[in-house]
Amino acid sequence: MKNIFVADKIADDGIEYLQQQPDFNITVEPGLDEDALCRALIGQHGLIVRSGAKVTAKVLAAANQLEVIGRAGIGVDNIDVAKATELGVVVLNTPNANATTTAELAMAHLFSLSRNLPQADRSVRAGEWKRGDYMGSEISGKKLGIVGYGTIGRLVAERARALKMQVYAHDPFVTAEAFTADQVHPLDIDELVRQCDYITLHCPANEKTRNIISRERIQTMKKGSRLINCARGGLVDEDALFEALQSGHLAGAALDVFSAEPPLDSPLLTLPNIVFTPHLGASTREAQSAAGTEIAQQVARYLQTGEPVNALNLPSVTAEELTRLKPYLTLTNRLARLLVSMIQEPVNELTITTYGDVNDLDVRVLTTESLIGLLSTAMSAPVNRVNAAHIASQRGIRVTGVRSNEERDYHAVISLEARHGDNTTRVEGTVFDKLWPRLTRVNDYEIEAALEGNLLFTRHNDQPGVIAAISTLLAGQQINISRMQLGIVPGSNKAVAVLGIESLLDDDLMDQMQGIPAVSKALQISL
Repeated sequence: MKNIFVADKIADDGIEYLQQQPDFNITVEPGLDEDALCRALIGQHGLIVRSGAKVTAKVLAAANQLEVIGRAGIGVDNIDVAKATELGVVVLNTPNANATTTAELAMAHLFSLSRNLPQADRSVRAGEWKRGDYMGSEISGKKLGIVGYGTIGRLVAERARALKMQVYAHDPFVTAEAFTADQVHPLDIDELVRQCDYITLHCPANEKTRNIISRERIQTMKKGSRLINCARGGLVDEDALFEALQSGHLAGAALDVFSAEPPLDSPLLTLPNIVFTPHLGASTREAQSAAGTEIAQQVARYLQTGEPVNALNLPSVTAEELTRLKPYLTLTNRLARLLVSMIQEPVNELTITTYGDVNDLDVRVLTTESLIGLLSTAMSAPVNRVNAAHIASQRGIRVTGVRSNEERDYHAVISLEARHGDNTTRVEGTVFDKLWPRLTRVNDYEIEAALEGNLLFTRHNDQPGVIAAISTLLAGQQINISRMQLGIVPGSNKAVAVLGIESLLDDDLMDQMQGIPAVSKALQISL
């Protein structure tokens, strides 16, 4: 049984889904402070939050068995994703559940700003009838600039085009071809703020986007233009925005999010030409139900199958592909463990090369698995798909994944090559019957050996009597040999042997093995 803790209120549909699964114990306790959350997460395997619970480094350190965090929504600024990655905790979100409702809120603000709807409403309620005070502006034909062209930005563009607006966008991660296909004009952000009548923000909050609408950019915005932020607080320099609205340089602004929430002391609250909503981007019944249900399903699926749907710190792989990958993941892990056992100094670089049928699979996952095998023996903390690349980077290990079209003797081959100092060491393997991992090469030695159980490796001179000496030594200690394979380098007098043995040898026996005159090296490993 796995334990899942729900630290924020999510839709009842999501809770009911989890409770219907036979694999989980569910605890729902929203509103906990940091210390209480630390205590509550001991022994929990899954955590589900919205934007309320703060999943800090302290919380993550206390969560001693945590495997996955699910954010019901898109933003994860309340989660220390870097620390989660370091600790091997996958972070999931639901980027599409709130997309439509947030896009619709941005469009609602666009209409509201254009026609002064909140101000007009307040005037009528006060018994006034000042039609001349609320002259509006048509949006048809106007230029809309979208900063951030992800799912929400695309939905805003789609709606704006239907309203006959000219749509421009800035997103450094979207190709010109994608913009063209959507009939959207790509612009550099500085040019976008200078040209557009409306600017709407739909990018994440991070170090690169903090104050992306800076004082300098606000000063260059088109006079009389309007700004909408339904994305994240911290994207706009709010002091500069106040000055631009107060002076009349900007005609208006609409904010659903703020640097500090709620914005109790903000001078923006004193201005008549700005519209506020209390972080309502995801606040529709449909969105809340979708986000709660989707994140419940994603967290459950990850704990049940390992499939990371919408993972922020792990490549997404379907359950079907994980099933296809499984024998190759086993092969890669065992090759890496064998590789590191052969090396006596730090690894500087690791290259994984795939050949044949395995090229059809996700090489990124195999690359990560090679790091897990390489690092696990040297780490006291768990190494997994989430933190393996991070740990490798900390240790200065460069990692490369290569797909090769070169033909090999087997239908699928995985090769691991480690550079350590001025030397390189290489092992290769394949999978028999799409199930059984086999070693096929050690450096230049061709060999075919099962990668399972307790294995004894020797490198020795290719001469009569060596295998007899090894066998006699093991027999003297009553150690059975279950299998034995030999490999040679054609044209040389060197050979390797791989022996399956019933138990690992003690240090004294390993010294005796190393002392056989023809044996230059001996090592053992348990797989």
